[in-house]
Amino acid sequence: MRSPALRHVLTHLVTPLLMCIGMGLAYMGAFVTPEPHHLPVAVVGSGPEAQAFAQTVKDKAGEALDVRTVATRAEGVDLLMSREITGAYVPSAKTPELVIASAASDMDALAVEKVFTPVAAGQGVPLKVTDVAAPVADDPTGQGLFFLLIALSIGSYASVAALGAAGSGLPLRVRALLAVGVSAVVSGIGALLAGPVFHLAHHDLAGLWGMAWLYSAGILLIGVGLHTFLKRWTTLAMMVLFVMLNFTSSGGLYRPELQNGFFGTLHAFWNGAGFVEGARSLLYFGSDGLARDVWTLVIWLLLGLAVTAVAAAYERSKAPVQAAPAVREADQEEEAEEEVEETVGV
Repeated sequence: MRSPALRHVLTHLVTPLLMCIGMGLAYMGAFVTPEPHHLPVAVVGSGPEAQAFAQTVKDKAGEALDVRTVATRAEGVDLLMSREITGAYVPSAKTPELVIASAASDMDALAVEKVFTPVAAGQGVPLKVTDVAAPVADDPTGQGLFFLLIALSIGSYASVAALGAAGSGLPLRVRALLAVGVSAVVSGIGALLAGPVFHLAHHDLAGLWGMAWLYSAGILLIGVGLHTFLKRWTTLAMMVLFVMLNFTSSGGLYRPELQNGFFGTLHAFWNGAGFVEGARSLLYFGSDGLARDVWTLVIWLLLGLAVTAVAAAYERSKAPVQAAPAVREADQEEEAEEEVEETVGV
């Protein structure tokens, strides 16, 4: 290719085109065809009749449902509040009842209603739906926490681009300290959005801020460390890790029971899922399971510290090498190109 300008443009088009492919594959693969896969539900009752009814529901649903029986309605509610099941059906000749906890997942609750509404209709009676853990009125679908996750993520990985391109001349320890400070600001903005602005959190706002800080700091430290090695490709890597794989597996729109196995597996340990599920635990489920979600975020923060430490050691090993003026000028030009490349992702 003879034209350097054309080659320059085509080279910089690689990243947005890869983002287009990646976002299409991730979002459409995760969200376009949600179907229940082993959605856990319970039938309330004991004895052969309840067992036979539960087996009938299971046979009709196939792989879509995992059906168990519980002796009492209270036991079913306990399982809902610990998010071990998505619905508890209480059979009755006059008023069958479906107990749900829509704050865990509005989509899961709708899926369970679609399963048991025809069951009640087959008996010629209406289905009573009781929601024992509904989202706050300011967030009727319960998806506000997912959009909060998006805001925190964008603030974090976009800041990585700024720290990497504009702060490349600073020592890594300074960039790392800046990352910690920026994460405090990003999480503070998140707390303001979740509290006074949109009223997603009616209590425990300080705890939500703490989880937001863990989440943001982990992303920033991972990004600052990766920039030492990936340079202008850092933004693409951050988009893959904390957008394409992160948003789709977070459970903010669809929990893993409505997704394929790949995203369901990521949900078990990815940091976005840790934040969303931790926030749900804190705000709606009496902190049940919160410790596990916080540990998920802590592990990602420790991973960020490890990546940053490896990058610091690498930069120290390269520090004695003095570049010639022509090389320094080339490096400055490359840094400017990296900034353009990274800004595309932001």
